[in-house]
Amino acid sequence: MASFRSSLFFLAILFSAAHAQHGLVLPIRKDAKTSQFYTTIQMGSNRAKINTVVDLGAQFLWFACNDYTSNTYAPISCGSSKCETARGMGCVSCNLPPRPGCTNDTCGSPAYNPFQDVLVAEGFAEDTLYSKNQPAVPQFLFSCMDSGFLEGLATGATGLLGLARTEISFHKQVAGKLNLLDKFSLCLPSSGLGKLSIGPSAKSGISNSEVHALIINPVSTAPISSENEPSDEYFIDVKSIKVDGQTLSVKDSYFSIDKNGVGGTKISTIQNYTALHNSIYKPLTRAFVKAASNMKIKRVAAVSPFRACFSSDSISRTPAGPAAPSIDLVLPGNDVYWRINGGNSLVEIDQKTTCLAFVDGGSNPRTSIVIGAHQLEENFLEFDLLSSQFRFSSSLLVQNKSCSRL
Repeated sequence: MASFRSSLFFLAILFSAAHAQHGLVLPIRKDAKTSQFYTTIQMGSNRAKINTVVDLGAQFLWFACNDYTSNTYAPISCGSSKCETARGMGCVSCNLPPRPGCTNDTCGSPAYNPFQDVLVAEGFAEDTLYSKNQPAVPQFLFSCMDSGFLEGLATGATGLLGLARTEISFHKQVAGKLNLLDKFSLCLPSSGLGKLSIGPSAKSGISNSEVHALIINPVSTAPISSENEPSDEYFIDVKSIKVDGQTLSVKDSYFSIDKNGVGGTKISTIQNYTALHNSIYKPLTRAFVKAASNMKIKRVAAVSPFRACFSSDSISRTPAGPAAPSIDLVLPGNDVYWRINGGNSLVEIDQKTTCLAFVDGGSNPRTSIVIGAHQLEENFLEFDLLSSQFRFSSSLLVQNKSCSRL
């Protein structure tokens, strides 16, 4: 009997070690209609398949619970330690028959739909998280959302998968439950399947990747927050921008974050195209148009929301995408920069027209530079929360690789 128990214990150790070695991997798909990126998880005793939009800035997982049934579903009580960890907001109740998303004395959650810009008072709960051929994650904390507040989400998506720097973000909970390092990687595909990896990353064969420190915005950028609460989004320290090797003439103050949390550069998976403060956008557009003209790329009428568009016939093609002037986000260090090549700097509107895939963020944005999903496509990104570091590859296509082939 003792030998049998020892064997079971040894197998449990091996199983745990396997989790720590391989991590959890989810496929990422691009929705053609919205250009959003989503993944599929399974929740509860019935293993309900739920499509969730991947959001680097969201604080936790939420999904519509109206038709959700599970024998292992359990609401989080207000005033409990789990409610405190989730930074719950008071208590919510429901005067309808009890069901997931409709319970009394439940820890209140601020479920936010960024596409609809609506904050809904919902309730936190927990259930078992499953994913295909991956270990189960018990007592996974999430929030319900009413199905009436799903406007703007990718086709077929009923939830949002939050990857921000919080105690109940998707990666933080998975890493904690499966004894993994608190790091995750993203590879957003232009086509085919990409990957979201929690723990060890599938980065074999990737060369020329750079490591850069993540920085903290001292003021929260969340839709609702407490006083003196820092942002839990991902900011990087861009110092300047170069177009075709030439540094743009832009005030340094736009690149830094002031005491009110205004300025700086953050990374977003739900902003379709990189948005720039007007005082950065104008000189970047002028420099790009000039450099494109030097490459014999012909300018044509603009197509909203873009300001600089070109004749597709005048743009040469390479295996890594359109040949275009390079755009470099210059970072601290010796010759450290995030290069944006033609595949990420340009977007094809139709067979005749291709546009510079950056948008004007206005003259008074909260964040000067919001790096959007189009600029992230086919880039390998790793967020290491233990060392507060960010690793990026620039376009994998230049290395004859892609997210679907990692």
